[in-house]
Amino acid sequence: MFKYALLFFLVMFMIGTDTFLISPLLPELQAAFGVKTEHAGWMLGAYTLGSAVFALIAGPLSDGWNRRTVLSCGLIAFSASTFLCGFADSFWTMCLFRLAAGISAAFTAPQVWAAIPSVMPPTKIAKTMGVAYAGLAASQAFGVPIGSWLASAGWPMPFWTIGAASLALAAFAYWQLPDIKPEAAVGRIAIFSRYRPLIRSAKARGGFTAYLLLHLGGGTAFAFAGKWMSDVFGLTVGQIGIAMLFLGLGNMLGSTVSASASRRFGAAGTVYAGMMLLIALYALLPRLPHLSLATVCYVIVFAVLGILFPIVMGALTSLDATLRGTISSLANATMNGANTLGAWIAGLLYVQLGGYMPIGLFASVSLALSLAAFAASGLFVRRQARTENREQA
Repeated sequence: MFKYALLFFLVMFMIGTDTFLISPLLPELQAAFGVKTEHAGWMLGAYTLGSAVFALIAGPLSDGWNRRTVLSCGLIAFSASTFLCGFADSFWTMCLFRLAAGISAAFTAPQVWAAIPSVMPPTKIAKTMGVAYAGLAASQAFGVPIGSWLASAGWPMPFWTIGAASLALAAFAYWQLPDIKPEAAVGRIAIFSRYRPLIRSAKARGGFTAYLLLHLGGGTAFAFAGKWMSDVFGLTVGQIGIAMLFLGLGNMLGSTVSASASRRFGAAGTVYAGMMLLIALYALLPRLPHLSLATVCYVIVFAVLGILFPIVMGALTSLDATLRGTISSLANATMNGANTLGAWIAGLLYVQLGGYMPIGLFASVSLALSLAAFAASGLFVRRQARTENREQA
């Protein structure tokens, strides 16, 4: 079972690193392609746009296919499109290749969350979810430093390195994973009809609403965290990068203890307690007068988020065992959509209402609404009962 956990960790690490790779390279790419600052962001946005939009299609499609094949082919396409980014000779070709990488990621990443319940025993699902999320958290912590270090040999080098590593990972995935074929009835269902059971389910509607609000609050707070650190504490870009490294490490630490927290306090207890703590921390964060206190507070925030997300993803994917790809892809699209909206809201709040204080309050309110939606949905009720029954047995 270790080989599966390692595989899922590496897949999420590779995709996450590619997601954050453009950030440190942006000034150099802007100069290389002669593109204006207001347009340069599309080299990042093309990836997230492709990932968010095509996730809605990739999920239902993958529920009717062999997940081993989808994951392997997705990694091959991801490898090729990322490798081609290193050969981009203009702004538009870079955007095209980044869009292709995002589309490939939309088919690949959801297979991780969907495959875990199929290949892992029930007692190991929560822990493996945490390991997979730790891969994503590790990419957040180390993606920028890795990209910067590789770029010292030229900006194409990071893309070529990740492309080659992803191709090797595709071979490893095909070799290690067993066939994960759909039930016969699933393959005959029309693509968008697979969303119908989720739309009809009050538990699913409430769970995804809560998930949207959770990411909206966190995404809004994170979008202008660097700007806030620069304006209030006078940090340089390099110093902000170091601060973000600590946040990523906190996120990774939280994801590694997520399964233990869920076993000890139950899924519902862990999520509700963690979200109440986040509500308080987001409200407190803008009021902290010293950088050290703000950094510690943010590390705690990211550690708590690292604990919560694997538990929430596990609960969402358990809604319908035949639609795990659809659910995982919908969760991915929800996350990207919430983060995009959060970045826009953060800009308005920061400029129009004067600083980070209204952003912190908005995040707290979003988390409070998310907590209420989770409680009303009953998403964790059955899951909590199953956990208690296993412990009694």
